[in-house]
Amino acid sequence: MDVYLPIANLSVNGLVIVGLGMLTGILSGLFGVGGGFLTTPLLIFYGIPPTVAAASAATQVTGASVSGVLAHQRAGGVDYRMGGVLVVGGVLGALVGAGLFRLFQLLGQIDVVINILYVLMLGTIGALMMRESIDALRAQRSGAPPPAAKRRHHPLVASLPYRWRFYASGLYISPLAPLILGFLVGILTMLMGVGGGFMLVPAMLYILGMSGRVVVGTSLFNILFVTMATTMTHALTTKAVDLILAGLLLLGSVIGAQFGTKIALKARPDLLRMVLATIVILIALRMLFGLGVQPDEIYSVTEL
Repeated sequence: MDVYLPIANLSVNGLVIVGLGMLTGILSGLFGVGGGFLTTPLLIFYGIPPTVAAASAATQVTGASVSGVLAHQRAGGVDYRMGGVLVVGGVLGALVGAGLFRLFQLLGQIDVVINILYVLMLGTIGALMMRESIDALRAQRSGAPPPAAKRRHHPLVASLPYRWRFYASGLYISPLAPLILGFLVGILTMLMGVGGGFMLVPAMLYILGMSGRVVVGTSLFNILFVTMATTMTHALTTKAVDLILAGLLLLGSVIGAQFGTKIALKARPDLLRMVLATIVILIALRMLFGLGVQPDEIYSVTEL
C-alpha cells in the first residue's frame, strides 16, 4: 500500500510505517516509555529525511500522550503545579531549540546534528540501563536484593533560592529547578522529536526527588504541552511536519501499546529492561555506523 508523504516528498509503504508505529507502541506498553526516542531513528533507517522524521515523531508523541495523561489524572497521579513549571520551561526551550534547528538547517548540518545527538543519547541511556539490569540480575541470583534508593532531591536543587511547595509531589524546593529541567528537555524535543520522558522521569526522581506516585503522570502532562508547542513551532518555522506520516505512526502506536501492555503483565521486568537496553545500544551503534559511511547521494538540492 503505497502512500505519498507530501512533506518528505517520497512514497512509502503505509503498512510499513504503521508497523514501525506499532513497534514503538509495543515498546511503550512493555517498558513504560513513550517510544519517541526510537521512532525517529527507525524512520531515518527507512529513508525518511531526519528533519521530517524528528518533526513528525513529535506530533505522534503529542497524540499518544493524551490518553496517558487522562488515565493518570483519574488516579490522582498528576502534580499540576510542578507540571505547569515544567511546561513553561519546556515551551521556552522549544523556542530556543527552534532557533538552533533553523540555524543548523541553514548551515546544512541539521541531519548530522540529529544523528550525533541520537548516538550520544541512546548510547548513554542504553549503557546505564544495561548496567542497572545486570546489577539487578546479579542481586537476584545471589538472593540479596539491592538496597532501595532514598528519595531526596539533589544538593544543587536544595541550594537554589525562592522555594515553593509542591504538595502532590511532597516537595518544598525552588521552581527554578523544574524550570531549568523543562527548558533542557524542550530543546531536545525540538531538535530530536522526542517526548523526553525517558530523561525527564529519572531526573524528576533522582534530581528533584519527586514522589514516584506522580512522576509518570506529571511527565506525560509536560510532554503533552511541550510536544504540542514543538509541533506548532515546526509547522510555522521549519515546515517539516508531515501529518500523513504522523497519522500512520499514531495509528500503529495505539494498536501496539495494547499488545505491549498485555505482554508486560506476564514478563519479568528485569529481563524487559535488559532487552530494551540491548535494542537501544544496537540502534545507537547502527546510527554511529551510518555517520561514517558515505551516502548514496553525496549532494542534495533543497529549497530554503
